[in-house]
Amino acid sequence: MSDRCTPTRYQTLAISNPDDLYFGTAPRPVRTRQGMVIGGGVVYPELNFTLPPISVEQSTHGRICQQYREIITGALARAVELETPGLVIEFETLPPMTENPQWAIDITKILVDAMEGAHAKHGLLSALRITPNDTREFIRPPVMRSGQKWDDMLATFEGCAAAGAELLSIESVGGKEVHDDALTMCDLPQVIFALCVMGVRDMQFLWTQVSQIAKRHRAISAGDTACGFGNTAMVLAEQKLIPRVFAAVVRAVTAVRSLVAYECGAVGPGKDCGYENPILKAITGYPMAMEGKTAACAHLSPVGNIAAATCDTWSNESVQNIRLLGGMAPTCYMEQLIYDCRLMNRALAHGRESALMLQGWMVESDEGLDPQAYVLAPDHAIAIARSIVVSRDYYTAGKTAALTAVGLIRQGLRSGRLKLNAREVPWLQTMQHAVEELPDRESTFIDQMMGGVDTSKFIAKDYEL
Repeated sequence: MSDRCTPTRYQTLAISNPDDLYFGTAPRPVRTRQGMVIGGGVVYPELNFTLPPISVEQSTHGRICQQYREIITGALARAVELETPGLVIEFETLPPMTENPQWAIDITKILVDAMEGAHAKHGLLSALRITPNDTREFIRPPVMRSGQKWDDMLATFEGCAAAGAELLSIESVGGKEVHDDALTMCDLPQVIFALCVMGVRDMQFLWTQVSQIAKRHRAISAGDTACGFGNTAMVLAEQKLIPRVFAAVVRAVTAVRSLVAYECGAVGPGKDCGYENPILKAITGYPMAMEGKTAACAHLSPVGNIAAATCDTWSNESVQNIRLLGGMAPTCYMEQLIYDCRLMNRALAHGRESALMLQGWMVESDEGLDPQAYVLAPDHAIAIARSIVVSRDYYTAGKTAALTAVGLIRQGLRSGRLKLNAREVPWLQTMQHAVEELPDRESTFIDQMMGGVDTSKFIAKDYEL
């Protein structure tokens, strides 16, 4: 078994026309075991849920399994009642479940059994996505390529895939040791180092293993997300701790890192909390999950509608299993997702022009109010995607993606298409200057950064540094 893939670099775009980058349609759709064609003309709801506050340990495992049994029973029943054409269920493990793989496997079996039962009894099409935690960061400094955390994470993937999980995803953390400090200091060169040097190398190593596991179990290597990077920036910007323009540029750079999963065998649908997914869809042509307004149960964002503009599955992020007035929260969110998807699917059924009209309203409602939404508009996502595929290496791609995002935001300000707080405008020049001052060659850049970052926070050899 190879420890690291030889990436197939994308040099052209799968989608170059903004009118071809819209919800429910992907040039390279993914077919599930039960026959859903994700990206084939239908947007499917993707329900994500988690536990209410409870200690996850051996003594509570039976109660926890019962919680998941009740969650999936209620959600599937509502999906049948509302006659959804199909759905994806995402099981994001909690850290103790990844550290004890059998716990995750037990829950996977509960979910798969219920989903197969709904298919047999009602004809409901469904697929299960398994997303183990990347627990490697729980050791300081993180051990990225060996040890018990790594072994348990792979065992969770392997066991859950064997138990019937069909889509394999993860929110990987390679490079986060440096990126967290980079965000607090608004240090764009350090962001590029974390994502496009450290993150890329970890992704190549990790996704070689994930794709091999998927192949062994006839599962689908689905994709990663830069949640711990781009979404952390988005949350900090929402809290007014960093500029929104900085978070928008970080989002563009995250696409360089997340693309590596597809270069190493992933085929989508990319994971929902990867807001960089419109850029990846333009590059790869694979379908993508997205989340937006219905993810407010997990985090706030300025991209609630525009996120749906290019989605192939539409998700709620993660909702606790608590009682609301309408019922248990996962069941209520199942209903909300289904109604959102009904509207998109009705537009698709009326033809391309109708779909583009609805998409246009989604985009226009968000893009002018925040630069983080602005860079996700289809034409801008394609511009960033193009800057990545024409670059000679990942480091150069990170620089050009950042400069492209800065240029797009400037253009939006000049045209009046984008509003921006006056205090943030000087950051555009600051970021452009910081990138333009970087060396041409990656090797020179690495030498420069290794002399400036806190190397005690990571194990250099795990990143081939």
